[in-house]
Amino acid sequence: QVSKLFQPPPPVSTMLIFNHSSFTTFTLIGIPGLESQHLWLSLPFSFIFLAILIGNGAILFLVATEPTLHTPMYLLLALLMVADLVSTLALVPKLLCLFWSNDQDITANVCFTQMFFIHGTSVVRSASLVAMAFDRYVAVCKPLCYNTILNHSLVGRLGLVALAKSVILILPMPLLLQRLTFCHMVIPHTYCDHMAVVKMACGHTRSSHIYGLIMILLVVGLDLLLIGFSYALILQAVVHLNSRGAIWKALNTCSAHLFVILFSYVPALLSSLTHRIGLSIPPQAHILLANLYLLLPSMLNPIIYGIKTKEIREKVAKYL
Repeated sequence: QVSKLFQPPPPVSTMLIFNHSSFTTFTLIGIPGLESQHLWLSLPFSFIFLAILIGNGAILFLVATEPTLHTPMYLLLALLMVADLVSTLALVPKLLCLFWSNDQDITANVCFTQMFFIHGTSVVRSASLVAMAFDRYVAVCKPLCYNTILNHSLVGRLGLVALAKSVILILPMPLLLQRLTFCHMVIPHTYCDHMAVVKMACGHTRSSHIYGLIMILLVVGLDLLLIGFSYALILQAVVHLNSRGAIWKALNTCSAHLFVILFSYVPALLSSLTHRIGLSIPPQAHILLANLYLLLPSMLNPIIYGIKTKEIREKVAKYL
């Protein structure tokens, strides 16, 4: 019995199990199967990154410096631009380091922080679009009461609600992941996407899967329902207008917001569906779509509002 105390330990299994206290870094692969093309792929991503910085920065500069743009519509637009910038800064610098210098390592705390900001800004962006839909409803259906209903105090509260919603809904994601053990540290992705990190865990990940699904229903499902309800009321009001010119003006008032909704939600829904049911879709398509649904709306939003909004066009022309 005493000799058993001095026997050597059993061989270590080839699968390493990491918990939050022992692991140090994850490894981001990038786009599996396209590693040799990373340098070329960095070119369009660099262009998108610069376009987002310039476009969103320009809109924020105009809203901040032009008193005539200190209205609810443009203040909500500024909130959308801030969310786009934060999301881009959380995603693209690490992605470009990976593509340029093969810097694949990311510490666990940085990974969870990146996840929080990327998904959190998506919640803020969605909440901003809901608030902008309410703004368009008031502008079309209750134009005489616009300044009374949508004052600066209400816009500030809407912004605080969007931020609070983001923190409350997204913070449990990294907290749940910290309680898991991980069988693998190599993430086949360009950033710390929630589902990509969950797939690295071993053991019981049911709670993280369920919470991710609840998040989609609460954010995308509920927000789209509210936006649809606002536009149903707008359409009902437009139908009762007698003048064709008034109908065109009312629809044109909402056109920029409708384009932004289209480019924001459709890629996000496609990315979410391919993660859960698109088993036959190549992993390259998963990852490229997951990047584009975050970056393309951020690049296109200032372009859409610059083209469709007369006030912004005039201010840009003045500075040019």
